[in-house]
Amino acid sequence: MPTPSVRAALADAEPRVFWLDPGVPGHAPPDPAPPLTGRATADLAVVGGGYSGLWAALIAKERDPGRDVLLLEARTAGWAASGRNGGFCAASLTHGHGNGAARWPGEIAELERLGRANLDAIGAAVDRHGIDCEFERTGELLVATEPWQAAELAQEGAALRALGHTAVDLDAAATRAAVDSPTYVGGLFAPDAVAMLHPAKLAWGLRAACERAGVRFAEHTPVRAVRRAGGGVELGVRGGSVRAGAVAWGTGAFPGPLRRLRAFTVPVYDYALMTEPLDRAQKAAIGWRGRQGVSDSGNLFHYARLTADDRILWGGYDAVYHYGGAVRPEYAQRSATSERLAAHFFATFPQLEGLRFTHTWGGVIDTCTRFCAFFGTAAGGRLAYAAGYTGLGVGATRFGAQVVLDLLDGARTERTRTAMVRSRPVPFPPEPLRWAGIRLTVASAAAADRNGGRRNLWLRGLDAAGMGFDS
Repeated sequence: MPTPSVRAALADAEPRVFWLDPGVPGHAPPDPAPPLTGRATADLAVVGGGYSGLWAALIAKERDPGRDVLLLEARTAGWAASGRNGGFCAASLTHGHGNGAARWPGEIAELERLGRANLDAIGAAVDRHGIDCEFERTGELLVATEPWQAAELAQEGAALRALGHTAVDLDAAATRAAVDSPTYVGGLFAPDAVAMLHPAKLAWGLRAACERAGVRFAEHTPVRAVRRAGGGVELGVRGGSVRAGAVAWGTGAFPGPLRRLRAFTVPVYDYALMTEPLDRAQKAAIGWRGRQGVSDSGNLFHYARLTADDRILWGGYDAVYHYGGAVRPEYAQRSATSERLAAHFFATFPQLEGLRFTHTWGGVIDTCTRFCAFFGTAAGGRLAYAAGYTGLGVGATRFGAQVVLDLLDGARTERTRTAMVRSRPVPFPPEPLRWAGIRLTVASAAAADRNGGRRNLWLRGLDAAGMGFDS
């Protein structure tokens, strides 16, 4: 049962995504484009109006301004994961250095280099296109709440420094001087690893940049069918069809008619809370002058960040998979998780007791067994896709969009030469084994957090099979 203080903190919270709430000052979502009706043609059809599709459309026009690009979105651009995430724009392409080094030890240095260059390019694109998305190159503070986590962070810091990156080891006092929580026993600060931004404003800004470049949009236009047609692809949509020379597919957790993605991805719900703005005394009590993104180091972890108006976003911990991969509007709210997150928030920051939450929400992310994106082609090479970002797609989707365009062009680039791009994750088993396996994995990860990070037989077996759990 939630405590009275938790119930009070959540009492007036709106059950909607803060970033997408038009009632918040400064939020001005664009008017949707009309749906497609009848028959249409394009040199390149982009399916999906999240970051993957928006970057693909924009970069395609930058590479070839004369290319006719049409973007199809089932609802409106940025409505799903791209507008619901925490706004952590990470340099890592591999869901963190540790996951990448474990899977591709021989090329982790190259993947890290590509990831840092990608983050630099995002910052440059935001400036070049005048995208007001509150982009801040703050870096990330990884915090330990248990001694075993501090030891692992020290190892990660040493590995990052060996690759030439800046990574500062912090003891408990130094960590609490950065962000003050009595639960923090150590930390690692990576100043160049992450930028913070307003996720919906990035999506809206990319959409506007695409329109200025000449990209055509059809929103509320779900793609229902895909088939080869001559030297291209025909997409069946509600009310019509599109004949395209090539297709860039970036639908995230919604594979639609591209059935081959269903074995490799599952939709997992992640949840977040947003507080009211902190006053001067509350800000002084918590510190956080560097505005770094913060993540703790448990297998089931929390993430937190400050907004431009000094609210705290607090999310993570629960990762909820529904049997059969069900995705339903009612799953976007989960009172048990909101109460759990609120209780964890006040345990982490007891000096903020009495602060209220203004918004609660959740949404699906596309998770795969290697916890970072994978790539491939279909329709005789005229369709290319990227999927499986596992919650770290704010930055990596730009890299993925470049890979998709490289694959469609048949270009051998520094991206397509990597083993990460050329390999596939291990597929998930069919139901009911999929549901049971995910439930057992989450329970085992929670047990590891309670037992000094020690992984049980199930988790060790997943490691050996190439499906090692990495939160």
